[in-house]
Amino acid sequence: MTPSRLLLWLLSGWAALGFAAGLLAPLATLWWALGAVLLLAMAVDAALGWRLPQLRLERQLAGVWPVGLWGDVTLTLHHEGGRRIELALFDDYPTDWELEGLPHATALRSGRYVRFVYRLRPPARGDARFGAAHLRVGSPLGLWLRHGRLGEASEVKVFPDFSKILGHTLTATDQRVPQLGSVRKRRRGEGTDFRQLREYRVGDSLRAIDWKATARQLKPISREYQEERDQQVVFLLDCGRRMLARDGDTSHFDHALNAMLTLAWVAQKQGDAVGVMSFGGEPRWLPPQKGRVGLDRLLTGVYDLQAVEAAPDYLLAAEALLNRLRKRAFVVLITNLRDEDDMAMRQAQRLLSGKHLVLCASLRESALDEAQAAQVNDFGGRCGWRRPSITWRSGRKRSGGWGCRRIA
Repeated sequence: MTPSRLLLWLLSGWAALGFAAGLLAPLATLWWALGAVLLLAMAVDAALGWRLPQLRLERQLAGVWPVGLWGDVTLTLHHEGGRRIELALFDDYPTDWELEGLPHATALRSGRYVRFVYRLRPPARGDARFGAAHLRVGSPLGLWLRHGRLGEASEVKVFPDFSKILGHTLTATDQRVPQLGSVRKRRRGEGTDFRQLREYRVGDSLRAIDWKATARQLKPISREYQEERDQQVVFLLDCGRRMLARDGDTSHFDHALNAMLTLAWVAQKQGDAVGVMSFGGEPRWLPPQKGRVGLDRLLTGVYDLQAVEAAPDYLLAAEALLNRLRKRAFVVLITNLRDEDDMAMRQAQRLLSGKHLVLCASLRESALDEAQAAQVNDFGGRCGWRRPSITWRSGRKRSGGWGCRRIA
């Protein structure tokens, strides 16, 4: 228990009276009498307020939060018995989250309840925990404040912002996909995907006859199949130290994660199986899976993945992926390359491209572009500078170089 503001004011007044009693002797008796009364009131009030009233707290919040967006938390406090109380409530929310609307002070009678809402905004993905709320209840005379904890702990998951990933961005992407120049053509063959039923033709295999349909139609009916055109899209996600670089409020790793989820959404819309393997930090492997189930599994598998202060090993990651991925796939490597990674990336690409189709997407800090522009300006426009660039696709390499151009 701690003294309330009222008790501190009373003690201050009693101390001031004691100072006056030292100057005026007749006030000494009054000072002693008031001190005795105040001490007795403090003791009685502390005894009556030591035990907390019968309170019950309910917390309502979403089990999944979008990162960077404000969300509401509803607290309902029930007073199930005892005296009328004045209290202040402060929830035990994750300390790094932004907060609006706490603490909340109110008065509550027995048999009543109070409900209020406060807002939070998580700054990063991952798991978060709400503990028991902090409660401060005034004593019957208001001289003491009784502190306690109330309610149960809650666990929440902070996912990437779905409004950006599955909202307007993907809606626009979905509208553009049929216009990207790709034409889907069906080819008849001995594939595994069922296409249609048709009348039996001379030369059809007896295994292709659908006997149930034949019995219903009273004529031979064959099953026609088509070759399986869907493929596997596997993301090789770098969790190394360079992905910790930030452009604005978002790290390169979060940019890469949002881009990966966007491409995964498009791939599953086209019927492809999507999977992911992380390297350079915590290793995770999610085998390719088709449909919305595969996308949901991808989201729940990487929502708490974070970049760490470790150097990525591209060759080791390529070997690990080859050991796990047996079927030919489209491998998308998302990383942040430097010139010194040329040899390691070349070896990893050569290893993967022997069986898979490989695409490398490399992020670049905006600070490098600013430094490049500043360097060009320092040269007075007489010498242009071009940063070496490496693009990996289908096992081929194209590299740029240093160049200087005279300007007339």
